[in-house]
Amino acid sequence: MALHEWPLILFTVLAQTAVGAFILLGAVVLRGKLCVGVNDRLHKAMFFIWVLMGIGFAASTMHLGSPLRAFNALNQVGSSWLSNEIFTGSLFFALGGGYWLLEVLDKGPEAVRKLLLAAAIVVAGSFMYSMTKLYLLDTVPTWNTVYTPIAFMSTMVISGLIFGHLLLTSSQHKMATLDRTLPFIGALAVVVSLAALISQMIGLGEIQTSVTTAVELIPNLAQLQIIRIGLLLAALAVWFIPNLMDSRPGVPVMALSFVLVLLSELVGRGVFYGLHMTVGI
Repeated sequence: MALHEWPLILFTVLAQTAVGAFILLGAVVLRGKLCVGVNDRLHKAMFFIWVLMGIGFAASTMHLGSPLRAFNALNQVGSSWLSNEIFTGSLFFALGGGYWLLEVLDKGPEAVRKLLLAAAIVVAGSFMYSMTKLYLLDTVPTWNTVYTPIAFMSTMVISGLIFGHLLLTSSQHKMATLDRTLPFIGALAVVVSLAALISQMIGLGEIQTSVTTAVELIPNLAQLQIIRIGLLLAALAVWFIPNLMDSRPGVPVMALSFVLVLLSELVGRGVFYGLHMTVGI
């Protein structure tokens, strides 16, 4: 794996997880069916979304030649997908964090808070789009495929849903239907992710330059993918345990599922960066 790219591995995985969880919880809040106690506990739990975002952004600065000049990365907003990614990510952090802070402190009109929440969700989608476009480079044939947006979206959905479900569980919510539905949505996303992974592995044999082939970039590629898939399926199995036992999920079960899926996504993203290659010599 491309362990030397650990700042970007952390940033992309944690940011996508945080966005997925925020969109899920934002949709739950916008439905307006939470009682006061659950609403308060849920917003306190949402603090950990910003912890993930903070760790991700802090890690991303380690990828810069000079972290003190990080603001220069915003010089090309509108014409550079890197600048767009940083701008929309920062804006999501500001809007979402602002909404969360107002909600926790119970300040400002309810309409203004809901408007901030809706705006943050929209910007979160733009953030994910910019992040995906950044890696669709003509000069990197292993990234410039449909599998890149599928991989990024899968992380946002699978890891984001599990993390969001963990926060919902910790808030002691009363929506049993949600507990039963979320694992099935996650399972569908896992099926799509695995199908894309198999197709991608087959297609790697056709990507080559005059120097090397894509399959030669990571000697232990098959073993890493097996570990990744094993962790992912284990996370899904743990997530389904409460459904199979016809009970409500507990925090320990959801925490274990989240740790497993996070490890799986980190391995997968390490493979992604390890597959970096450029055209020509």
